[in-house]
Amino acid sequence: MINLNTAKYSALLLRVSLGVMFLAHAALKVFVFTIPGFVGYFESLGLPAVFAYGTLALEVFGALALILGVYAPWVALPLAAEMLGTIVLVHAKAGWLFTNKGGGWEYPAFWVVGLLALFLIGDGPLALVPTQRRKD
Repeated sequence: MINLNTAKYSALLLRVSLGVMFLAHAALKVFVFTIPGFVGYFESLGLPAVFAYGTLALEVFGALALILGVYAPWVALPLAAEMLGTIVLVHAKAGWLFTNKGGGWEYPAFWVVGLLALFLIGDGPLALVPTQRRKD
């Protein structure tokens, strides 16, 4: 049974935590791997450099949109697509566990599930630009 009095706060918790995780993920690319290093990694995968910049922009702006609640369910979809791309292009060959050398696909898959759940459940309270009018 779903507790209708508190269920909306699960959407808020999910939305903000996913946003914080994406912001941290983008910060890792900028401050640890560096932007030139991240671009070089994309090129080593055979991808154009512009895809690296697009990925970084999606993660930063997507994270902020999730945290602030700006069309968050719709922002979750391209972020889920990015994570699916990460699984296919990078992590699938490393196996299931993310602790495997090269990082398996368990962790990005969990992100995909969380993002799809957010898409289905909606913004939750305290969204600056909610996707629909709430009756609460």
